[in-house]
Amino acid sequence: MKNILTCLLPIFIIVSCSSEKLDREKALKLLQESHQSQSATYNIFVSDPMYAKRMLDAGLESEGLLTVQRTQSLGDAGKPLITFTERGKTYLVPQTEEDKKDNIQRVKIADEAIEEVTGIQMSDGDKKAVVEYTTSYKNVTPFAKLSKRKLDEKGSHKANFVLYDDGWRMQK
Repeated sequence: MKNILTCLLPIFIIVSCSSEKLDREKALKLLQESHQSQSATYNIFVSDPMYAKRMLDAGLESEGLLTVQRTQSLGDAGKPLITFTERGKTYLVPQTEEDKKDNIQRVKIADEAIEEVTGIQMSDGDKKAVVEYTTSYKNVTPFAKLSKRKLDEKGSHKANFVLYDDGWRMQK
């Protein structure tokens, strides 16, 4: 009896270590690590008169977030009509070189946060998984008025995971 236990003990240890199961808690932790506080943004074309009108209609100038130049001379054509105040600058997303060239300023409208894992579907002998999860928007900014997104609704998403020798990894 003692011989059987000494033979089976290493087998139980090997089997228990190699079968790393992906549960909801582990999936949520991996999703949150890879998500890294993604922000929903909105592109504002600062030289476009249509966007200047949209800013005025949304009341962003009266809230003190930006100023809109209402008249522009022919020599100023192509220069920004919209400038951001110190209060509005707190919501700006850093511009890329391409954004600067195209006179685009991206503004943050909300942070997208992972709420919960709603399901895990295992496949390929428990070596792959499709994780379904929900997100919601938090820290909604005054610029959210510009977006057509429904920021009060939860979003449903899927992510693929693969089991490697060192643990589960999310596929990009």
